[in-house]
Amino acid sequence: MCLIVFDWRPAATGGPLFTLAANRDEFLRRTAEPMHWWQDAPALLAGRDLTGGGTWLGMTRDGRFAALTNYRAPNATRPDAPTRGALVSNWLTRERGAAPLEYLNEVAQNGDMYSGFNLLVGDWTRRELAWYCNRSPRAPAPLAEGTHGISNAVLDTPWPKLVNQRAALADTLARNPLAPLDDLIDLMRDTRIARDDELPATGVTLEFERALSAAFIEMPDYGTRGTTALRVLAQGHGKSTRYSVQTTERSDDNGSHIIKRPGNSERSFAFDIEA
Repeated sequence: MCLIVFDWRPAATGGPLFTLAANRDEFLRRTAEPMHWWQDAPALLAGRDLTGGGTWLGMTRDGRFAALTNYRAPNATRPDAPTRGALVSNWLTRERGAAPLEYLNEVAQNGDMYSGFNLLVGDWTRRELAWYCNRSPRAPAPLAEGTHGISNAVLDTPWPKLVNQRAALADTLARNPLAPLDDLIDLMRDTRIARDDELPATGVTLEFERALSAAFIEMPDYGTRGTTALRVLAQGHGKSTRYSVQTTERSDDNGSHIIKRPGNSERSFAFDIEA
């Protein structure tokens, strides 16, 4: 993923616990499967990168979640680095036991072996959500309640598209905490380019920096390949709490690996989290 905005309400007892809207940006030549229940990991719902084998965002029937963005530092990319998508799938396929912060501390022990990334890891039934960036001096940390965003820099770095889409999510949820997931997807399909004086300097050309400043990126060989909206509802209190998940992915690939731009192939899933 290259832009994630989310609202985290860990004290929720009757409504949204977690709401997310996210764009996955990738080279168009890189094949991937859209969101589905994995045959070799039946409890895992995620898309799948067919080059590296991992994923960019996923969740499980027992209430775990993870999402990844790359950290933009083209001069520091390691060609021999392992795939970052495995950091998501490893959390979601391991035996349940470790808390999100414990897992991120494990990852941080070998963080330097990867190219730059942000990793968001959660366990909804534990009501825990944590973040780590291997290009930040900050140690893995739990996330505070509120509305946050991650793009290709550290958490809540005020790039224009992050600021705009984070505010759009907050405004949408203030009007309707149960806004349709399609509305959350639509707010991420924003092709506006930032002004030159607002652009970060990340080591790419000015032309590329402009194109990447849009929330929804359209370039000849690179762009936003899909958008995911996700809501987790918590009903009840204590051990009797019921958690339910609703998610929709709008993708440029219906599973045939034929790219159609802009992506309009939609898949939706709903399930209750198993205790």
